[in-house]
Amino acid sequence: MDFRSFKVPYPVDDRYSKRVAYFSMEFAIHQPLKIYSGGLGFLSGSHLRSAYELRQNLIAVGILWKYGYYDQARNQDQTLQVTWMEKQYSFLEDTGIKFEVTIHEHPVWVKVMYLPPNTFNSAPLFLMTTDIPENDYISQTITHRLYDANVATKVAQFILLGVGGAKLLDEIGFNPEVYHLNEAHGLSAAFYLYQKFGRKKEEVKKRLVFTTHTPEEAGNEKHDIYLCHKMSYFCGLTVDEVKELTGMPDDQFNHSLAALRFARIANGVSQLHGVVSRHMWEKYENICPIIAITNAQNWRYWSDKLLYRSGEEGHDLIFDDRKKWMKKRAFEIVADQTGKIFNPNVFTIVWARRFAGYKRAGLISTDKERFEALLSNTKYPVQIIWAGKPYPVDYPAISEFNHLVHLSKSYKNVAVLIGYELGLSKRLKQAADCWLNNPRVPREASGTSGMTAAMNGAVNFSTNDGWIPEFVHHGNNGFVVPPVDYTGMTVQDQDQYDLDQLYEILNKEMLPLYYDNHNTWRQIVKNGMRDVQIQFDSNRMAEEYYDLLYKKEYVAARKGVVADDMAH
Repeated sequence: MDFRSFKVPYPVDDRYSKRVAYFSMEFAIHQPLKIYSGGLGFLSGSHLRSAYELRQNLIAVGILWKYGYYDQARNQDQTLQVTWMEKQYSFLEDTGIKFEVTIHEHPVWVKVMYLPPNTFNSAPLFLMTTDIPENDYISQTITHRLYDANVATKVAQFILLGVGGAKLLDEIGFNPEVYHLNEAHGLSAAFYLYQKFGRKKEEVKKRLVFTTHTPEEAGNEKHDIYLCHKMSYFCGLTVDEVKELTGMPDDQFNHSLAALRFARIANGVSQLHGVVSRHMWEKYENICPIIAITNAQNWRYWSDKLLYRSGEEGHDLIFDDRKKWMKKRAFEIVADQTGKIFNPNVFTIVWARRFAGYKRAGLISTDKERFEALLSNTKYPVQIIWAGKPYPVDYPAISEFNHLVHLSKSYKNVAVLIGYELGLSKRLKQAADCWLNNPRVPREASGTSGMTAAMNGAVNFSTNDGWIPEFVHHGNNGFVVPPVDYTGMTVQDQDQYDLDQLYEILNKEMLPLYYDNHNTWRQIVKNGMRDVQIQFDSNRMAEEYYDLLYKKEYVAARKGVVADDMAH
């Protein structure tokens, strides 16, 4: 195959003919390709699957991580061990393309691999690696670990994704009309394009769109501008030119703020996150409009088709039987990892996603008395499974994981699993009767794991954050902690309120329904399955990206008027 004048290798639907290049640090496309850490990758993976299903003229650019994110193993006492294993992928094609990128004032060779669409039913994906003999060892390590903890390495990774990705598109002659940055990691592309288009910022703005996933300012990447400059992040511009161009006079370079000033339009990843983002950035001048396109997940990949079919055909016995069988199969993994035999007839709560402080993995276990009562309830028995990967140097999150491991040793009906990747994620969603999600409001931008849980017959039980306000009708298709105004509350007050509500709803509504009124429970499951398929299949999202982001034409600002193409 000739990659020098690349075209999407399938007929393109006329509605999606605009050429788009989609940049992301991680893609969770299928279990065998371990180049993702969590939600951002799950989202971009679903986006590529839907782009393929809808025949969109979109290609993706990412990085081939030699050791992936990390492999989750266990120490002798079952606690978390971070291990790094080299990955091999015979299904990737060598494009034969190699080119140079300047990193740290030094030429670094980039080799390009390709994931063909028909391998995993995804849009074309180009993956860059620096782990080749032409480079010195330090340069080779740029593509070793996703989100490397070393700051200089991380900035080098950002340069590779952005500048390398933009250069790769020139190498293959794709010439995108839209460059879509999924998070600000690839923002260095803007500086490459600025130089490419004769140092005209308007030319960059015409082409650049940006998706932000971070609902609080502290979570956005900031780096010392002199470090970035020394790393060659700015493609030859001086520090003063960069400060002038980005409107950031101080020495901290804020990648997201720069992205909002280089893009013609940006989006938050849920309606609530759109509101939070606009409020968060409104104090800054010259930022682009921020709309909302709610995240979604690929129904064809994630959903259990037999469960859907039996539900639609009204075969309740087959429906219940299928769910029970899915639970049983998942519990074999629990038994294998922990030596605990779980019962498919017992109400199963699963908390599984990336471990991060604000997601409060162990919240339900913080009230010892109520937790003990929940786990020893013979009338309404309960099983709980925890799983998820903390960031490998997020020691508070690792401590929380290890605390839950030690806690689980005292109970036959509590398990903590390792290896939370696409494969286990799907199995745990099939295992769950209740998919528990309790982030501190409004810290969760979207939180898409509940979507795929609903696609596998799990009922969402959540605090009212991210996508949940758009989905859950309490007692009809899921359960939600009643929203209150948290603004005046301390963190302790907020945690206490949410904890009280969790136990109240669990003990008085969910468990009695599951055990005493299973017909109603089944209907809630079915309602969730139906609503998630209608609203939160990523085909809807991929369509909205074209209609609301890619097809919008950029209108340059007149003096004193903010550029706003939303009127079109």
